[in-house]
Amino acid sequence: WTETLDQEGIEPLCEPELEDGFETILENFNPEKTLILKLETDITPIPTLKKSSGLTAEVENLIFDPKKVDELIEQSRAQLATKVPVSDRAAKKGDIALVSFKGSFSDDGSEIEGGSADSIEIELEQGRMIPGFIEGVIGMNINDEKILKCEFPKDYHQEEAKGRKAEFNVSLEDLKIKELPELNDEFAKQASDKENMSDLRADLEKRLKEDNDRKQAKTRQDSLLDVLVKELEVDLPKSLIDQEVRIIVEQTAQNFAQQGIDVKSMFTPELVKSLMESSKGEAEKKLRQKFALKALANSEKIEVSDKEINSKLEQVEADIKLSNEKNIDADRLKEAITDDLLQEKLFVWLEENNTVVEKPPEKAKDQIKEKSSKKKTTNTKKEKKSSKTPKS
Repeated sequence: WTETLDQEGIEPLCEPELEDGFETILENFNPEKTLILKLETDITPIPTLKKSSGLTAEVENLIFDPKKVDELIEQSRAQLATKVPVSDRAAKKGDIALVSFKGSFSDDGSEIEGGSADSIEIELEQGRMIPGFIEGVIGMNINDEKILKCEFPKDYHQEEAKGRKAEFNVSLEDLKIKELPELNDEFAKQASDKENMSDLRADLEKRLKEDNDRKQAKTRQDSLLDVLVKELEVDLPKSLIDQEVRIIVEQTAQNFAQQGIDVKSMFTPELVKSLMESSKGEAEKKLRQKFALKALANSEKIEVSDKEINSKLEQVEADIKLSNEKNIDADRLKEAITDDLLQEKLFVWLEENNTVVEKPPEKAKDQIKEKSSKKKTTNTKKEKKSSKTPKS
């Protein structure tokens, strides 16, 4: 079997299976005759492209918004804020309330699982708790007790609580406000490694612009890849799609595990089955993208030289030494570098041989329409005024 594959240059995707099945072979077995076994396996598809140049891709133009600098600064201010006690007024929106509460369902009086707490701080902002809770605490004074009538959202994560009405016996124990630091050079030193606000703003603007440029480049690549995939001709075997689905589910499990979630208890057979079913579309999309790029590399003979690989490998290895990383698989590292370099070349080729049309962002479109609508309304009013006949 292995020799036959090598002779024919066939790349199997999975282990071979008996064409007729083991039971059929046993039924037809004759010790006086030569036993012939027929094996079958899915093979790696050979992708082709109907067209790879002269294509047109549309992409939304990501415009850098200077307001994002102020947003980041305000986030830092909030993180560096100090909590100052308040005792001479009722609770307001935005305050930090120290509360104790006990909840029960209104329909049967049963206790709500996880619906009780002692002396916890809650920021009085909408969305922090279920509807009705924050609104009920606002207006309370320290040492007040109150029964809040609330309702769990229909899409609440706890099945037994979805859409049910509840009552919470709440006591307000303390109240604080956030005191934000002044925007001065001292704040810049606290929030960053910069000496003054001017340098901090310049640094944030530079990083945000670079991030915007990276996102724009990624968006262009995605759009070019989308139009290329439409030109792809390939038959994807079920075994290949199933294999990609398993990879996606395994990566999902790894991501949860890295967050400290108990994957074994979370990933029940029912959940795994559901994830595998819902991941088929994503798996097929990834495979089509992969084979579209493979077909492009083959048709245009785009390759990465050993010199390019070794040069990049030296850079990466130097970075690894500086970071004291250990247990690096050299072969896998080289393979990853080769894939990255090849992908860079493929997207450069796509950019040079196709057209990317940049369109304004959806928000900008809406603003243009709004301005245009206001302009038309103004012009109509002027026309109405000018159409009046002067009184004699």
